[in-house]
Amino acid sequence: MIKNIIIGLFCLGFSSMAQAVLKIDITEGFEGALPIAVIPFQWHGSEKVVNGDVSAIVVSDLARSGKFSPVAEKDLIARPQKLEDVHYKTWRIAGMDHIVIGDVTKQPDGTYQVQFRLIDILKAKQVLGYSFSATDKTLRAVAHQMSDYIFTHITGLPGAFSTRIAYVTVQRDKKGSASRLQVSDTDGYNPQTLLTSDEPIMSPAWSPDGAELAYVSFESGQAEIFTHNVLSGIRKSRAKFKGLNGAPAWSPDGKKLAITLSKDGNPDIYTLNLADNKTQRITNHWSIDTEAAWLADGKSIIYTSSRSGKPQLYLQSVSAGSKPERLTFEGGYNASASVSADGKYVAYVHGEGNIYRIAVLELKTKSSRILTDGPLDESPEYAPNNSMILFASQEKNQAVLAAVSVDGRQKQRLAFTDGEVREPSWAAKRH
Repeated sequence: MIKNIIIGLFCLGFSSMAQAVLKIDITEGFEGALPIAVIPFQWHGSEKVVNGDVSAIVVSDLARSGKFSPVAEKDLIARPQKLEDVHYKTWRIAGMDHIVIGDVTKQPDGTYQVQFRLIDILKAKQVLGYSFSATDKTLRAVAHQMSDYIFTHITGLPGAFSTRIAYVTVQRDKKGSASRLQVSDTDGYNPQTLLTSDEPIMSPAWSPDGAELAYVSFESGQAEIFTHNVLSGIRKSRAKFKGLNGAPAWSPDGKKLAITLSKDGNPDIYTLNLADNKTQRITNHWSIDTEAAWLADGKSIIYTSSRSGKPQLYLQSVSAGSKPERLTFEGGYNASASVSADGKYVAYVHGEGNIYRIAVLELKTKSSRILTDGPLDESPEYAPNNSMILFASQEKNQAVLAAVSVDGRQKQRLAFTDGEVREPSWAAKRH
């Protein structure tokens, strides 16, 4: 498992085609999820745009958040299109908390006016309503924005449907394999290829503002860390030292990277100042120190170290001469930390024997709880709004992506149509 500590790879099915479709299966019901009905939107002056069915996208977003249990279209008890058509008593009897109605109207200039209303059934009134302008290409983005508004109004949490994910796809043939660094919407649509290489691409990590990715590429024949502006395409080499250059992680202010280097001997954690590319050594030990994750204040990191003999998590200030604090003690394997946006919790891989599961540690109390069942769950990453944790898993000897709510009650299996995908990274913002 040391190899996994250093390069953190996993594989799962994903389509690298232009219209990749993510299939989501809810594997453990909707216990505790909020009931909501999204009425199919009426389209005026146009047929539904392919892959632009706004109301269906909203349903998919809310379902995969783990917070909502949308009613299946075939089970809708009514299909009101206007506010005055809503029969509150009927929906109340059906146990519905909220419904969403709306429509899409094609304008003379070819654009679309998209509007929706969120209706609180118990209060018997509209509580949210917006109108948007969209094109064929932006209808999905508008739908994700609507989902964010609905999610935030009801839960009080920020939405994350309008952000993006990054991942590495691998296509294999008789001649070899090709790796691609790609970004897409959070539901797998609108993929964009940033880099194609015959050599491995690893560890993509989003900058805090969602404008850049840091990653490791072997295109020059050795590990090299790059930063890559997603909009402009400008990329810069940041670290190409002798030996290992890996596991980049952005500081909260976006001015530094925490990276793993072996240029001075064993793999240790360094910070890299992006303004002048100068490095500062943070750890100095005979062990393997890797996989740094920043705390929200930008003053400390949590990383994986084998200094106790087996991989465990340690907390350490990034100031010179600081001492590490061991965080995990139970089990022989604890690695791959992901810190929640509020800095209160750490998701990580907890291993006992040959079983590897996702656990969460509360930093204040040092108490932990296991969220998943294994047998091979790894590479956890918090969603930007802290509501879910993404991770890699195995099902019937097939690598898949999965998600679990932070309370462990909602679990999902996310399978892609074909191909391999590695190391998804979720942007906190959309630039």
